[in-house]
Amino acid sequence: MDRITKSLLDESSAEHDLSSLAEDKRFEHFAALLTVGRFVSEALDTTDVVIGASGDSGIDAIAIIANGALIENSSEIDELAERNGYLDVTFVFVQAERSSAFETAKIGQFSFGVQDFFKEKPSLPRGRDVIELANIMSAVYKQSSKFKRGNPVCRMYYVTTGTWTGDAALEARRKAAIDDLTALRIFRTVEFQPVDAEGIQRLYRESRNSVSREFEFAQKTVIPTIEGVTEAYVGLLPAREFLRLIEDESGEMLKGIFYDNVRDWQDFNAVNSEMRSTLESKNTRARFALMNNGVTVIAKTMRTTANRFYIEDYQVVNGCQTSHVIHDQRASIDDSVMIPLRLIATQDDEIIGSIVKATNRQTEVREEQLLALSDFQKKLEAYFNAFEEGQRLYYERRSRQYSNAGGIEKTRIVTPGGLIRAYASMFLEEPHRATRSYRRILDRVGVDLFAEGDKLEPYYLAALAAYRLEYLFRNQALHGSLRAARYEILLAVRLLEMPSPLPRMNSHDMERLCKQLSAKLWDAGEAEQIFAKASTMVLKAANGDLDAASLRTEPFTDALKAFSTPPRRPPVKRTRLN
Repeated sequence: MDRITKSLLDESSAEHDLSSLAEDKRFEHFAALLTVGRFVSEALDTTDVVIGASGDSGIDAIAIIANGALIENSSEIDELAERNGYLDVTFVFVQAERSSAFETAKIGQFSFGVQDFFKEKPSLPRGRDVIELANIMSAVYKQSSKFKRGNPVCRMYYVTTGTWTGDAALEARRKAAIDDLTALRIFRTVEFQPVDAEGIQRLYRESRNSVSREFEFAQKTVIPTIEGVTEAYVGLLPAREFLRLIEDESGEMLKGIFYDNVRDWQDFNAVNSEMRSTLESKNTRARFALMNNGVTVIAKTMRTTANRFYIEDYQVVNGCQTSHVIHDQRASIDDSVMIPLRLIATQDDEIIGSIVKATNRQTEVREEQLLALSDFQKKLEAYFNAFEEGQRLYYERRSRQYSNAGGIEKTRIVTPGGLIRAYASMFLEEPHRATRSYRRILDRVGVDLFAEGDKLEPYYLAALAAYRLEYLFRNQALHGSLRAARYEILLAVRLLEMPSPLPRMNSHDMERLCKQLSAKLWDAGEAEQIFAKASTMVLKAANGDLDAASLRTEPFTDALKAFSTPPRRPPVKRTRLN
């Protein structure tokens, strides 16, 4: 391994608290972070995708991403299909080798392992991780009628520290791998990308830096000076230039730039279908700018030279639906298609929040959702930052907020999605919904979570409990097989330490109880004992069966809650003495 790559590996391992692992395992996590991490909008926990050595089918990491969410069990596929009405799926496979050269034999082994993964009767032995992932894959194809945008995409990354020179034998083996998978006729696209030392270094830089783009914006008007706003423009941007803002180098949507957008992609509902029809017809596509409300982009950094714009660390705060339709119809877009664009440069979070609220008024978003996704988040961020260094967790209110911050353990970064899952498990008592597909919980934003008046201590406690639990898994204080039940363990911790019924979320009693449990969890020895008891309780409730499909059900949650309540003893009969 060359000096630069080793330095990046060591840095990433330290930030993600993986330094205790052997170098080959650390490299697997590193490769997964750089490749899979590109396709998810939140920070990736690589332990969710790196698979165990036993029965791994010659594959180091597997990720199944559906509708932008990293899927952990098969029930999530059915939930997404029912809720969204469509499935847009990408399978990502990673093989990581520290060798200084690419080898045809290992490429062939990797390719065969991927092919075998999609067989109904596999040839290779499968461990627990691969079996669960294969179950998810089967659930995906059972919902094939929901593939409205086409069959799933298959992406393979072979990562080494060598140099890809385009050697004829290696290139032939790579092409054969693509052809073999294409012949299965179950993918709309198959890609096999070799990643060498130079590619590793490039992907690492991209993962650390904020998204930046250059584009031509000629038809614009300058907005007069506004306090707190560096620059602002309104105008018409050619759709082909707009695509440069929302796509990466491989033509995929940049998920992270919609992080501040209140509503996610709604698929081709009536409005979006009408937009698509407008773009599909040569007779109407030129009218698009007249029929569309436009897009609002807010950038932290903006530089201009005549009509040439450079923006960095930007978000599409309104226009998620328009962006996805433009991306979907990019093949039919011509020079006549223009996008109404508001482009704003500001560092002021107060202004950003007000723009997010104002520009989303026209969409179907409840007032309490707007409050929860802006004002409440700001309070949480300030509260988390108020703790002393040793007990500080970092609430990442904005995507990649701490990407460039030195000296921060990435394991201490808490994303809104991670916090919602932990909070829902502990305080809403719904660990069965606390998966990557937690959309149903989001319907309760502003009411049951992130509600005005809620104490902030329960949110910090939930984040701390999740952080402590992952720490115990990484350091093997808890067996890795228990990871399938991590949300149930979080609930068990709360049931053991803060039995039901709980005080109101806005009460001083809730604040006091959460502070007491937080103090216990910051004590390493006491935390380990608490999680050991909680894990034992989950194991007993599950009769030792940690199958994720059976754990992530409401009946099991009810069983766990009942298990935590000791049975009432019958009253003791007293005999009167004469």
